[in-house]
Amino acid sequence: MTAQLQKSAKPSAAQTAALALFLLTCLNLFNFIDRYVLPGVQPLVQKEFNANDAQMGLLTTAFFFTYMIAAPLTGWLGDRYPRRPLIAAGTLLWSIATLFTATVRSYDTLLIRHAIVGIGEATFSIYAPALLADFYPEIDRNRVLSIFYITIPVGAALGYLSGGVLGQHYGWRMPFFIAALPGVLIAAAFWFFVKEPERGAADELAPTLNRATIFGLAHNPAFWTATLGMAMWTFTVGGISTFLPTFFVRFGGYSVAAAGVTTGAITAIDGLLGTVAGGWLGQRWLRKNHRGLYLLSAWSILFAIPVAAAAIFGPRSLMVSTVFLAEFLLFLNNGPLNACLVNSVAAPVRSTAIAINLFMIHGLGDAFSPRLIGHVSDATASLRIGLGVTLISLAIASIILFTGSHFAPLLPESEDTRQLSPSATH
Repeated sequence: MTAQLQKSAKPSAAQTAALALFLLTCLNLFNFIDRYVLPGVQPLVQKEFNANDAQMGLLTTAFFFTYMIAAPLTGWLGDRYPRRPLIAAGTLLWSIATLFTATVRSYDTLLIRHAIVGIGEATFSIYAPALLADFYPEIDRNRVLSIFYITIPVGAALGYLSGGVLGQHYGWRMPFFIAALPGVLIAAAFWFFVKEPERGAADELAPTLNRATIFGLAHNPAFWTATLGMAMWTFTVGGISTFLPTFFVRFGGYSVAAAGVTTGAITAIDGLLGTVAGGWLGQRWLRKNHRGLYLLSAWSILFAIPVAAAAIFGPRSLMVSTVFLAEFLLFLNNGPLNACLVNSVAAPVRSTAIAINLFMIHGLGDAFSPRLIGHVSDATASLRIGLGVTLISLAIASIILFTGSHFAPLLPESEDTRQLSPSATH
């Protein structure tokens, strides 16, 4: 009887997976809250340190630089050592760096602190989806990652909001004190209550050379089309998010405050609705067609091009509605594109593949798209033409992902795959 009670008290694999998803999603929420608290209090920080706009922009550059540089090493570690302690260590690193922000007394110290946050967040962003892939099989990863990545727009909005409100009433240091603690507590819960599964435990596809070795990644078109398509998507989203408030001010007649509120509201609502809808649509399509995730991303990006063009070059009366619809279409890709990435590789190199992906999407995407858009805007004396560059990147992304659909892995649970011979799934 005692043995039976102990056995019943032990959580099932499904319960452990659900707990891991819940805790990692909570960590990702505070990951992005911590990242966006600084922009929320930026005017106050800028005033205290007497920093110019270029110096404030350098903070983001430093963050992405260390984020990209740390990615290859953290990916290598994640494929060779248990991810649970690495996730806990990364969370502690970014939480402590966030806490120390409240004590900095110079711009140079703040710059170093923000760079360290990039290292901590790079570790979590690589290990968390790789670990979730060991809890859930390929057919479920779109649904799971859609839940996990819904925290990006929600966390960004909460970071802006908490930074602005708390900073205005209690000074810019207070939000960093408050934002640092939850990550530590959630990481502790993850450490004590989640048992890491065996690497590759949920994989149903065979670990072929192209999917399971570092050298094989160079010959893995499913991985590269997902990565390059995501890079062009990131180029667009990064550029738009940087200049959208300014666009509303220049061409919509908005005040700076109204432009910020409008941009934040559109991003939060679209991020939530778009990610949920994309996860649901992608899951239904994937069960009917193993190419569904690539096709959903390709078609939604293609449909976003004329809508974005109308937002950029159209009349003022349509500005908000077209921006809203364009962002909704872009956020449909949040879960599906990341599921394409995770499913394109096998467990032995999954962390390394995610690290390469992060390096590529930021290196080709939002690390330089704002500067390029600004350069084109300055050269043509038109921010509209500058933002028009994103229409080109969207077209490239759509073409890449349509191509990638031909290399999507054959999932045993997809209806079209079941019509083939069993050997086709390998």
